[in-house]
Amino acid sequence: MHRGSNASGEGWLLRYRWSPEGYEEPLPPEIAFLAAHGVTIPQLIKAKRYALLWGVTPSEALLALGFMDEEAFYRALAAETGIPLLPADIAVSPSAPYDLGIRAGIVALQPNRRHLAFAIAPRGSAVQELLLRGPKLARQGVALVSPRRLAERVMAASADRIAQRAANELPDEDPALSARDGATKAQVISLATAVGAASFMATLAPDTMQQVVIGVISLVFLAMITVRLACCLERVPIRQRRKPALAPDDEERGDEHLPVYTIIVPLFRETRVLRQIVGALQALDYPAAKLDIKLVLEEDDAPMRAAVRAMEMPNFIEVLIAPVGQPRTKPRALNVALPLARGEFVVVYDAEDVPDRDQLRLAVATFARMPRSVVCLQARLVIDNLKDGLLATLFAIEYMALFDVINPGLASYGLPLPLGGTSNHFRTQVLRDIKGWDAWNVTEDADLGVRLACRGYDVADLPSATLEEAPMQLGAWMRQRARWMKGWMQVCVTHSRMPLTTARALGGAGSLGVLTMAFGTVATALGYPLFAALAVIAMTRLVLNGGAVPVSSMADAGFAALALVVFAAGFVSMLLPPVIGIARRGPWRLMLYVPLLPFYYVLVSVASWRGLAGLVTSPFTWNKTEHGLSARRRSLQITGSSEDLSPRRPVRV
Repeated sequence: MHRGSNASGEGWLLRYRWSPEGYEEPLPPEIAFLAAHGVTIPQLIKAKRYALLWGVTPSEALLALGFMDEEAFYRALAAETGIPLLPADIAVSPSAPYDLGIRAGIVALQPNRRHLAFAIAPRGSAVQELLLRGPKLARQGVALVSPRRLAERVMAASADRIAQRAANELPDEDPALSARDGATKAQVISLATAVGAASFMATLAPDTMQQVVIGVISLVFLAMITVRLACCLERVPIRQRRKPALAPDDEERGDEHLPVYTIIVPLFRETRVLRQIVGALQALDYPAAKLDIKLVLEEDDAPMRAAVRAMEMPNFIEVLIAPVGQPRTKPRALNVALPLARGEFVVVYDAEDVPDRDQLRLAVATFARMPRSVVCLQARLVIDNLKDGLLATLFAIEYMALFDVINPGLASYGLPLPLGGTSNHFRTQVLRDIKGWDAWNVTEDADLGVRLACRGYDVADLPSATLEEAPMQLGAWMRQRARWMKGWMQVCVTHSRMPLTTARALGGAGSLGVLTMAFGTVATALGYPLFAALAVIAMTRLVLNGGAVPVSSMADAGFAALALVVFAAGFVSMLLPPVIGIARRGPWRLMLYVPLLPFYYVLVSVASWRGLAGLVTSPFTWNKTEHGLSARRRSLQITGSSEDLSPRRPVRV
């Protein structure tokens, strides 16, 4: 073994005689010095080889493999270079851009007695350069700190600015695109005028007014029915038929072509599923050194913070603390993490999610094949606790209809998609350009889908599953669905402020898609009991009259025919997507529950009316859904232990 001892690290263990044949394998100085700090020679050699396989630096590979704790690595780096570690009593400057400072790994310090001007947290190639320039930097007032500690210090110093940006960056730049300010005066006046005019006309000519209302509503319903039935005609696979690849020589090149991928997981009162989500993230088939995973916790969520501290997190998982602020919503937490994302792509997962192991690889390969206008991929959300009662079963069928039939169909026609709240994969820069999520919309995914469409971007389907947990109790289900519908109403309010501008931005097909996706969803949910009752009454009258429709004029005949067409087509469009979804994903026994869906949609309507009441009384209240309650989730043996950090779990070898 040949070794050196200069402070720059040059010459340290450049070659090591390790095989019986006497073969000498060179070790890069970037990690070679760690042999004196507890890392074994076989671990250093393994880190070097994985660095070549993944296309990263040796230090990134070593940390990702878990051969050394991040804090220990930077202590060793400080000892090797002579650069002091950042003392706990020296504060970072709160005036510098916090996001750029954290991503670049350098921030200014407040004036101090030790004359330290900057704190640095080098990553990747910057570590090798630091080893070469260490002694010089040590004389220039530079202190060393780990990236994790740097983020903690900077976010604590800039808490107020971070909270303000996360909540208000979008509405401050363009208030018309945010739900923060509610309905405009023009919208309120227009609605009041329409209601007043309709009431006045109803007193003068009730039959005519009834026909006008039924005609307008029927047109909206027919548009929605047409879109749903058209989606049923598209044949889409449940899973990718072939192994995802970017080029024919991918297997020879290894994984160096893969970009850094950011994963954001907001966690609020989710101690039950913490180990499960950490284990699921570690199990992803993606180079660990190219994972940038951020768990976002709320500052005042003491049980969650204690649970995270009690776990030994891998080096590629970072914990961010969202400063206290309003509104207390999931999109605000996502906006805290977005500016710090290092990945070319970013995906959002919920606390209870278990995504397919190859989902990130498939997303990268899909983005590579798609035009640049495709900026988001929506994976399939699949309920895995459908045996936990009737409500969970019907919820699972509803998800099959949406994510295995409707969404893939909309994507194939180039229409806007109602994004799910999880497993959305984005091009990071585009998401930053449109200012992330609207923190004031409680169904932020639906709003984001419309905003992307208005900017001319496309969303594509990703045939990869993410397992989710359905609420099992009616109360929990009702609170969750009321929040969803309240958010859809916020979408309708937000994007009808300037209807002509929105229509021009969306185009004809896009306007039809948003009309059916947003306004159609709200209208059908709110009016479902009334329309169902009218349909039953009409059918009863038809039976009692021996199949003849009692009409007094041609207009009555036309409206009766329209009502029957809407009823029949609507019934088919309600049940056909679930049937196709079950046929595609299974199990077939779920077909027995399809006849219960009309009764299930009565509950959806009740939740919608509760959402409408909430829109008036508490528009930004987030009804929290608890996870980890199902028997299946409690039995999952995903521990997230440190033993799971071996390369066979996060990477393909």
